[in-house]
Amino acid sequence: MNIAELADLVQNEPVFSSSLLRVGGNQQEQIRVQLARWVRSGRVTQLRRGVYVLAKPYRKIEPHPFVMANSLSKASYVSCQSALGFYGLIPEHVPVVTSATTGRPEQIKTPMGSFLFRHLKKDLFAGYKRIPVGDRQEATIGTPEKALVDLLYLTPECDSEEYVRELRLQNMETVGRDALTMWSDRTGSLKVARAVRRILSSI
Repeated sequence: MNIAELADLVQNEPVFSSSLLRVGGNQQEQIRVQLARWVRSGRVTQLRRGVYVLAKPYRKIEPHPFVMANSLSKASYVSCQSALGFYGLIPEHVPVVTSATTGRPEQIKTPMGSFLFRHLKKDLFAGYKRIPVGDRQEATIGTPEKALVDLLYLTPECDSEEYVRELRLQNMETVGRDALTMWSDRTGSLKVARAVRRILSSI
């Protein structure tokens, strides 16, 4: 397989895994060696072991950061500041894509950006959906209410007046009060409940 054949094979996949290349009966070792060559030559970018993106001259779809985040950890969804920024609930640009995961917490730095994965226990791993993010791509993202509760849950002293003010929340009329309270209750966290009450009282 040459790079043109690879580009044709993954043309609709902004992020692809090495397992995708086994469909033609290629041997695993041959695939590993060829991918290593393409990475060294700059034709393919490796995000992590087994996860790749074609270099700019060859890719037909510009991979969205949220799609890359989903691909780096299958058991994850984009949440916290990243999701809140996506929904326009906070004003700041968020350079690091933050996701919630049932796996171990980690930060992955790649040539395509930095990705932070924060651990949630399994019974809180919910409240997400597939959403179009442009250029024929979809990503798994927490709902506005769940993303906000995730951020509060994962932040020490989130219930302080100063912290809530520093969030600079905006467009909160798009957030469901009942859903926000429901996700807050589900955490069983008193600090989250207090923070949510502060937020709701300011809407």
